[in-house]
Parts: sequence; structure tokens; C-alpha cells
Amino acid sequence: MTNLHPTEFTVTVYRTAGTLTVRVAGELDYDTCDGLTDMAARHLTADQAELSDVRLDFRDLTWIDSSGLSALLTVRRRAAAIGATLYLDHRPDVLERMLRLTNVLDHLLAPVSGEETRDWRRRTARGDA
Repeated sequence: MTNLHPTEFTVTVYRTAGTLTVRVAGELDYDTCDGLTDMAARHLTADQAELSDVRLDFRDLTWIDSSGLSALLTVRRRAAAIGATLYLDHRPDVLERMLRLTNVLDHLLAPVSGEETRDWRRRTARGDA
């Protein structure tokens, strides 16, 4: 069966005081995951330390593979590095299955530790991040 209306992958960023909301739509996979990690590199930097929340909105996500999951882990690391809490909003079944099978949901939503922030800043200063 052919999908007559393929969903284009998009990452849309909204910013309000203290919160970065990122709407992820389409297929988050090997071919598209750079869009999410590039967004993280652009918006989750040391000079954005005033952010307290990063909300990923998945209401329009249609697919995720292991590369997409890796991109989520990258976003989590960058959010933790600036002391922001990551939220995964409006998770469709395909994402819930991936998170359940890989057992990473608790890690993605774990509270940010001060050590994670300090470690990322050290690596950034050395040019490793």
C-alpha cells in the first residue's frame, strides 16, 4: 500500500520565557535525525542557560527508528547541560513502543544533575562537545 500523503519531516521551534518547545513532525529516522540534533546544537547552548524547560511535542510524529532515539538522547544531554528539564509531550504509540522496548524513558525524563551540567561545560571548553 502506498502512502498517498507522505508526511514531511519538520522541526518547529517556539520560545517563551524559560521554555523551548520543539514540535517534531513526520518520520524521525536516519535520514532526518540531523534536523533534531542541529536544532539542539543551535538552541541548547551555554548562553541559553535561562531555559528551564525543553518540551518536545510529538503530536505529529509518524515514525521513529534507532537513529531518532539517538537524537532524543542528544537533546536530553544538551538540555541537561544547561540545567533544563526535558519533557516528551503528546507521545504517539510508535514512540511509546520505542521507549518501552529500549527502556530509556526514565533516562530521558530523569531530573537534571549538577554534575551533568558541569561535565558538559568542561567538555565544551575543551572542544569535545
